[in-house]
Amino acid sequence: MDDDLSRLGYDDGKDPGAMRTIGEVAKALGIRQHVLRYWEDQFPSLRPVKRSGGRRYYRPDDVAMIARIDRLVHKEGYTLRGARLALQGASGEAASVPAEPLPMPAIQPVAPRAGAEWPDQLARIRDGLAKALAEA
Repeated sequence: MDDDLSRLGYDDGKDPGAMRTIGEVAKALGIRQHVLRYWEDQFPSLRPVKRSGGRRYYRPDDVAMIARIDRLVHKEGYTLRGARLALQGASGEAASVPAEPLPMPAIQPVAPRAGAEWPDQLARIRDGLAKALAEA
């Protein structure tokens, strides 16, 4: 976590534990503000404090989570869903992504009797359409 935060370049004179606005966080992490807002929708545990007028204030824990999300998505190639699962697994909220994909269920073959009727049905439909076009 500390390596994620080591790249923050706050030069605003605030205490490191102070809450930051969306603009300050976006500038420090190099992430656009609309992306941060979108991530709030995608990651339920990312909930900045909203004051009057809807202005967002990010706590240091929120900033650390944003830095982890950024690392997972932009450096390690996770999808947003994968990053969400990885963060949940790291916090003990849910199991992490399985190492091997789950087996696919067996495909049930189409009954031969039902498949044998299809050419006749299609021929009737084709003939009906041809007749309707000829009458039009």
